[in-house]
Amino acid sequence: MSAPGARSDRTAPLLVLGAATLWGTAGAAQQLGPATINAPAVAALRSVIGGALLLTIVLGWLGGDRVGAVWHQARGPSLIAAGAMAAFQLGYFGGIRLTGVAIGTLVAIGSAPVTAGIIDVARGRAPGARWLLATIVTLAGAVLLLAPTGGVSLAPLGIVAALVAGIAYATYTAASKAAIDTGVDSTAVMAVTFAGAAVLLAPALVIVDLGWVATGRGLAVMAWLGVMTIAVGYTLFALGLRHIDASRATTLTLAEPLTATLLAVLLLREPLSTVGLVGAALMIVGLLLSGGGRRAVR
Repeated sequence: MSAPGARSDRTAPLLVLGAATLWGTAGAAQQLGPATINAPAVAALRSVIGGALLLTIVLGWLGGDRVGAVWHQARGPSLIAAGAMAAFQLGYFGGIRLTGVAIGTLVAIGSAPVTAGIIDVARGRAPGARWLLATIVTLAGAVLLLAPTGGVSLAPLGIVAALVAGIAYATYTAASKAAIDTGVDSTAVMAVTFAGAAVLLAPALVIVDLGWVATGRGLAVMAWLGVMTIAVGYTLFALGLRHIDASRATTLTLAEPLTATLLAVLLLREPLSTVGLVGAALMIVGLLLSGGGRRAVR
């Protein structure tokens, strides 16, 4: 019979991949939403809904002492994670708006694993050769998958915003890992993180149009984004993060754009070139490399 720790090491990558798959549905969900849907409102509302649900679960089911433990034992990294998550959403949506989906996503997802690896090295946790190979293969696939066709107009401010998003996401992952490593409940860490991110993003709700939320389609989209991509997705991510390094987890989250692309092709009938198919295949190979094998978290 396998030891519990061994089972956790094998399950952790699957939990992170499950989270990334849920996150990858966000783009298709927005595209299927009302025509007047806007990115700043989506970023703020999904954090408010997800954060509120996580807090409700923790306070009502697990007990308020779990949140108290996070506040007393892991306040610093949890607050850093909250700020980083807010910065990630603003930078990501801003980068996409300014420079386009393909380039914005590529810069954001491409910079996150590299930054996560640097952070791990700085913390004395060298990611290793397998992580490096998996990251290179997965990023190469992402370049091919997301490479725009035809002429591309690069907006410097959009590139900077997407780069900030990638760095912020790697920071969020490292800070969440540090908080969870203190021994506090991982769901409580996510609840505190997204409650904090919601507070930081709430001012956006005052300055943007929210009329589309009152429609049936708008409510359905926000319910999916808040419940599934935030509450469920980040709970799975936190559970997986307890047993693997931040750099490896960040590489595994590159499944997000792969999922988004496949949904765009299957649901939205967007075309996928031969180059894109090669890129998707490379990403699958890279994710398998990153997800395979067991590494003890030091």
